[in-house]
Amino acid sequence: MSENSPVKKQNTRDEAALLPPVDVVEDASGITLYADLPGVPRDKLQLQVEAGTLTIEGEIDLAMPGGIESSHAEVSLPRYRRVFSLSKELDSSMVGAEFSQGVLKLTIPKAEHAQPRKIDVKVL
Repeated sequence: MSENSPVKKQNTRDEAALLPPVDVVEDASGITLYADLPGVPRDKLQLQVEAGTLTIEGEIDLAMPGGIESSHAEVSLPRYRRVFSLSKELDSSMVGAEFSQGVLKLTIPKAEHAQPRKIDVKVL
């Protein structure tokens, strides 16, 4: 993400968590954010917008089948967490969210004052 991006990552050190990969796409109407959250069931996904901060959290179900013990695990942390600072150009009250097959899609429109608008020119 560039310095001029309407979404900026914030570093948090609360508790160890995986950082999900995120793509942010901006267009004239706002941003669309795609976060990969494999292994997170819908009921363990939490989204929060507060004071210009977007927080994405999800708990992974790492349960092993009965009688099997793992000798190696590439994913050992049971949760994802990512925090972003939202630009004042975005309307955080209008966040839309979809979750399908481990991919979270958030759409955040630009605030009305930040929307491009056409100016009519009067001929005198």
